[in-house]
Amino acid sequence: MPTPSSYGDAEPERSTTLTYSLNEKVRKLTPYEPGAGDYTVRLDANESFLTIPYHILDEMKAAMSEVAFNRYPDPLATECITAFAGYHRLKPEHVTAGNGSDELISVIVGGLFQKGDKLLLTDPDFSMYAFYAHVAELEVVSVQKSEDYAIDVEDLIETALRSNCRGILFSNPCNPTSQGMDREDMIRILDRLPDTLLIADEAYMDFWDQSILDLVEEYPQLLVLRTCSKAFGAAAVRLGFAVAGPMITTAIRSLKSPYNVNSLTQAAAAVLLRHPQCLKQGLAKILASRDDLYMQMLELKNSRLNPGLQIDYLLKPKTNFVLVHFRENAEVYEMLKQQGILVRCFPRFMRITAGSPEENQALIQALSQYGEGKL
Repeated sequence: MPTPSSYGDAEPERSTTLTYSLNEKVRKLTPYEPGAGDYTVRLDANESFLTIPYHILDEMKAAMSEVAFNRYPDPLATECITAFAGYHRLKPEHVTAGNGSDELISVIVGGLFQKGDKLLLTDPDFSMYAFYAHVAELEVVSVQKSEDYAIDVEDLIETALRSNCRGILFSNPCNPTSQGMDREDMIRILDRLPDTLLIADEAYMDFWDQSILDLVEEYPQLLVLRTCSKAFGAAAVRLGFAVAGPMITTAIRSLKSPYNVNSLTQAAAAVLLRHPQCLKQGLAKILASRDDLYMQMLELKNSRLNPGLQIDYLLKPKTNFVLVHFRENAEVYEMLKQQGILVRCFPRFMRITAGSPEENQALIQALSQYGEGKL
């Protein structure tokens, strides 16, 4: 092939000056880094400790073997949406599927608001809410929770009105605090703020009984998020759902990518969601593990036989994890890692996922030994 020089033309000089730079809102961002390392016990990500039963796995494999790999997925994920709606007794036309709840949050925050809109968040809460608001160039209005991590409902309503917030977003029950707002207070917010979009992230509501999923037809400003990653033990498939009335559902379906949920996920999830009895049995086991972990932690907190381990507070959870604050929080966290146990450590507390009986026992034993070693 002729080169510029073969025609007698000199190649233009290449500039060594850097001309492209990232915009301000992403310049200082760093990639999310989950807990890395080889740990015997992982209680850090609020995953289910249960694996999907073999007979359901066999059905999943059969369904996935029928997938046409040369074709794009169903853009509406009709089969798994129908199964999800059946499980929760919803109308399928009110449900949108997403590549995990994270994708849906990104689409909602980036699409249903405009640059400069005010979005009310609570603190502490799931950190990704503030991240997506930052990327969408929204103004975050923060409502601080009380010392026991409860939300003052009246303060939230008044702040939303005073600040002219276009939307409110929080997890209920909350990740990472394990606490929640009851249904009556959620309805109070909806009644008082008819012009404000309320996004209720119910990723952990399977572990509690205060859902407002059934209210999406009654309140057009309500949007509820759900996931398959926690109670259903299907974190690997990355599947979440947005439930809302016709107006918001049409908007989300218009904003999302056309083929956002892959065909393998759709096939596997549809099978799983058609086994409600099995899912409920698994949920009961997770709740039993959660309650057992909480009671054993409570015994450690109240025990006078182990004063070397000092627990300042421990909250009764409404999730599949417990929140606890050790007097020596950072030291306990490092000790657990050395014992091959990974939990999630925050500046003010520690979040510990309910594991299998053996995993819970390994945790309690390590904590007990730490306390004894401090004497």
